[in-house]
Amino acid sequence: MTVHIVRLGSARGKHEGTRIGTVRRPPRGVPKSEFARQNWYDVWFPLLAPSAETMKLGQSANSEADWKAFCKQYRREMAEPAAAQAIALLACLSQSSDFAVGCYCEHEQRCHRSVLRELLRAAGATLE
Repeated sequence: MTVHIVRLGSARGKHEGTRIGTVRRPPRGVPKSEFARQNWYDVWFPLLAPSAETMKLGQSANSEADWKAFCKQYRREMAEPAAAQAIALLACLSQSSDFAVGCYCEHEQRCHRSVLRELLRAAGATLE
């Protein structure tokens, strides 16, 4: 069983399982009834998304130093009790279930999901 880290809206993998959207906002212009059918997500879980302020920091990162500042701020947010508990829960669930977490960003290396991957791994998650 594993956690798959995905780009929301992409085709689903064979054993991906439930898709969890770790994004601040739902996809624009898509009726809620279509989220799962259009491969966005099955469950919206904004608790693991960067805050609006942190998201702006990441989107405007033009240098490696800017990106590191974003990562540091996002990690700080994910260390808050509710987020840390959610990460621990997902890590535990990965031992017995297949599921995916994701975001809209095209490139994982410049997306919060790259940091989320590291946090899940550190919490003991089984990752794809």
